[in-house]
Amino acid sequence: MNSPVSIGIIGGSGLYDMAELADREERVIKTPFGEPSAPYVVATLRGRRVAFLARHGHGHRLLPSELNFRANIYGFKVLGAEWILSASAVGSLREDYRPQDIVVPNQFFDRTRGRVSTFFGDGLVAHVGFAHPFCQPLSKIAMDAATKAGASVHWGGTYVCMEGPQFSTVAESESYRREGFDIIGMTNLQEAKLAREAEICYTTLALVTDYDCWHPSHDSVTVEMIVANLMSNAKTAQQVIANAVEKLPIERSCECARALATAIITRPEAIPAATKEKLRPIVGKYLT
Repeated sequence: MNSPVSIGIIGGSGLYDMAELADREERVIKTPFGEPSAPYVVATLRGRRVAFLARHGHGHRLLPSELNFRANIYGFKVLGAEWILSASAVGSLREDYRPQDIVVPNQFFDRTRGRVSTFFGDGLVAHVGFAHPFCQPLSKIAMDAATKAGASVHWGGTYVCMEGPQFSTVAESESYRREGFDIIGMTNLQEAKLAREAEICYTTLALVTDYDCWHPSHDSVTVEMIVANLMSNAKTAQQVIANAVEKLPIERSCECARALATAIITRPEAIPAATKEKLRPIVGKYLT
């Protein structure tokens, strides 16, 4: 079965599969950027065809800085995805964002170093707008889906994306709090940038596992406690994602759907043929 899918799901720490996926098939996608984190699981969820990808690979074997973000998003594009719902474990920078809560953020702050976060280059220049990095309509669906699932969910906030794999120092954590940031993680920024370039709507369910090291109780947090929160979060996230999938598809009147319409700067005749071919799934409709 090679029918296209319109909904992508990225599972983060603790969410390596979804029990409700039916009619499964593994799809291996070859990309010009290398291998995705794992084969995509193409399946049926609440009557919709979806593609699920375990962000960190089978057995959680990939560090955040080792993730091949370009291959992962390119693969979703090839499969036909127009929406991506991602789930990601985060630390909280706020007292009222508690472990096992869900946050649907609306902003990013970049603290990564040297990660590749664009499909462009090699003779093709494009600059997409990224002032509002998450798809607003899709984020609203995610928020409503979390509420329906009975989760303690928070709307909005800034996700600090750090390099890792080490966690923050106390000085860093306190600095982020002074800046007014809300949650901290290691993975979602590059996904969001590449999804925007690929004109795929993207949002995140940020699953709080613990308070970051600023919190007075941080030193009493154990690995067992974090793992327990991860497992609880993963169970809740499956329900939230399934609820959100039920509400799709929707009309794509958002900026995500036309992000490249005025973003490509290079004259078509100046673009190398090899680059055009490599990026055909992403830019083909603009370079006929």
